[in-house]
Amino acid sequence: MASRCGGAFGPAFAAPLDDSVYEGLAGFRGAMRRFLAFSEAKLTAAGITSQQYQAMLVIKVHPSGAVMIRDLAREMLLQPNGAVQLVDRLVNVGLVERRQSPDDRRSVLVAMTAEGSQVLERLATDHLHEMLRQEPLLAESLRQLRRLGR
Repeated sequence: MASRCGGAFGPAFAAPLDDSVYEGLAGFRGAMRRFLAFSEAKLTAAGITSQQYQAMLVIKVHPSGAVMIRDLAREMLLQPNGAVQLVDRLVNVGLVERRQSPDDRRSVLVAMTAEGSQVLERLATDHLHEMLRQEPLLAESLRQLRRLGR
């Protein structure tokens, strides 16, 4: 096993970590956990999973507004069959649709429906407000860790 923070885990520190490193890490992780708890509650209320929300974000930011399933799988760190199942669930609830690619008739693209776009807009707005609410703690924790990492 590699030494603490050395080897496969990154550069080794010559001295034991100061308590302020732990405080910074705890603050950062705490803010992230609060944000993720908020996110899960919002997504559950909307009737979608975190993975479905992430897929919708990937589709939305794709330059063409539609993405091939293999590209969605790559972006989501999924196996292609997992991405197909994810898309199937999104299609079944009317948030996305499959379209034939205009460039390659054999390829299928996944695009947002009007309903999916409305759901995503509402959820993204809520998430943005919560991220901004958590920003002071996240930013201070990162500043503290950056100072200590130098």
